[in-house]
Amino acid sequence: MSKKLKIRKGDTVQIITGKDRGQTGKVIKVLPDSDRILVEGVNRVKRHTKAGQGGQAGGIVTQEAYIHISNVMVVGDDGKATRVGKRRETVDKNRPDGTTYAATRGVRVSSRTGKDI
Repeated sequence: MSKKLKIRKGDTVQIITGKDRGQTGKVIKVLPDSDRILVEGVNRVKRHTKAGQGGQAGGIVTQEAYIHISNVMVVGDDGKATRVGKRRETVDKNRPDGTTYAATRGVRVSSRTGKDI
């Protein structure tokens, strides 16, 4: 069973601590089991690679490294970092036979402004 995290792939996040503090980037990948995320253009490290099979060249490659989820905050619509909350709202859904019914769904909400994320 995987954890439920408040940050998802595709979110824009701001780094709040560490060497890249203040930078923003888009989440590329989320690892819920280890509470780590990969952010585009942030926490770049140099990897020394060997020449591989099929003529793959070796050398020094610069790439993003994973960062702990506690070191980032989601950026809201106004460009400022915010915490993420949840709200349940009722929606009307359609059945295959054409009738409708009321259901609830979870919506992520900015704790600072109260708007949907």
